[in-house]
Amino acid sequence: MKPNVILVFGDQWRAQATGYAGDPNVKTPNLDRFAAESIHFTQAVATCPVCSPSRATLLTGQHPLTHGVFVNDVNLRPGGKSIAEAFSEAGYDTAYIGKWHVDGHGRSKVIPPERQLGFDYWKVLECTHAYNDSAYFEGDSDEKRHWEGYDAIAQTRDAQRFITTHGDENPFLLILSWGPPHAPYQTAPTEYRSLYDPQQIELRPNVPENMAAEARDWLAGYYAHCSALDTCMGDLLQTISARGPDDNTIVLFISDHGDMLGSQGEIKKQRPWDESVRIPFLLRYPKLPNWKQGETDAVITTTDVMPTLLGLAGLPVPDSVEGLNYSGFIRGETPAPDNAALLTCAHPFGQWTRQDHGGKEFRGLRTRRHTYVRDLDGPWLLYNNEVDPFQMCNLVEDPASAEIREELDGKLTAKIERLGDEFLPSSAYLEKWGYTVNEKGTVPFEN
Repeated sequence: MKPNVILVFGDQWRAQATGYAGDPNVKTPNLDRFAAESIHFTQAVATCPVCSPSRATLLTGQHPLTHGVFVNDVNLRPGGKSIAEAFSEAGYDTAYIGKWHVDGHGRSKVIPPERQLGFDYWKVLECTHAYNDSAYFEGDSDEKRHWEGYDAIAQTRDAQRFITTHGDENPFLLILSWGPPHAPYQTAPTEYRSLYDPQQIELRPNVPENMAAEARDWLAGYYAHCSALDTCMGDLLQTISARGPDDNTIVLFISDHGDMLGSQGEIKKQRPWDESVRIPFLLRYPKLPNWKQGETDAVITTTDVMPTLLGLAGLPVPDSVEGLNYSGFIRGETPAPDNAALLTCAHPFGQWTRQDHGGKEFRGLRTRRHTYVRDLDGPWLLYNNEVDPFQMCNLVEDPASAEIREELDGKLTAKIERLGDEFLPSSAYLEKWGYTVNEKGTVPFEN
């Protein structure tokens, strides 16, 4: 029997914001236990750290300039099989619950079956951040329904019911997509907000003093969302355990991207720094022969999720997929791919525009040791993350680092050339894909 596959992810949950990753503030006991049972990829990266592009990459295994979703609120039209279609062709039942954000026809509009990318079970809304008044559409119905209370809890309960009631005739792929801990930060249930006093929050050293008070307020609410979702994850894992010792389920916990939360004096995502690009990545598959949990510093990206899950299930990876298949490494059969994560910002928009906040187009690499980033004017950032984990010393103009800068620049050039990316100004990509943007560079959207 093929394994069931459950993919769970929060929106904007940075890798650093868990107890198992060493955050001194946040309380995530369930994820901490899950991490001890999992392969923990400590160097997991969102290749395009912003909502719609990262989600489109998870669903297709393609880079943003291939699938075309390099901005928010546009329609994903994959030139190949989606993850649901690939699993469905192998006899899987497929389910998606929660936030979608790759339809581009209005954030509160119904998404018809022909745009659901092959998912059978469907309880989805394009996008909302009203977590306590959250709508969804079910299947092919155009009736707008509402989750009861805090939506992540209700969505988790629905996922638990799906797991419990699903028969054994076919294996299933289930994706549970939570909206938090994305802002607004102060909207988690009271019991979780009461866990965090902003005055007691210990900040990362790269948060400047002039943002400290605001960052503590943000983080207190952000951590409250994280703790609420941690409880949800614990409930979900209990439901999986209740299936018995013979249960054959792969569980993957990740995020679409991170959140700066004041680090480097920046907010939100779409930045090339670690708080924005690094994501949680915990994978548990105890029924795998020779299963061995533990940490690995192998670099893995959102592009690699689809081929890796297909590979672990023993299924073919579509030719359209550009990511790497890590299943051989996870099985202990092959070494880790010699991978460097590509960082892409083809079009800065919203709160990351040139005019408003100094945003810029960039391409970069995140290796085990280094972050190297180039903008349209040339080399921009270089960090040795082993000795400078908070990325406070930019070595890009350091003569002693010239050799590694040139080496990384050559690898970056080779990687983007293989993808046919000429690294042009953002206007070229907007014109190619026919996107119209407003004065903030954002594609206008309807609610």
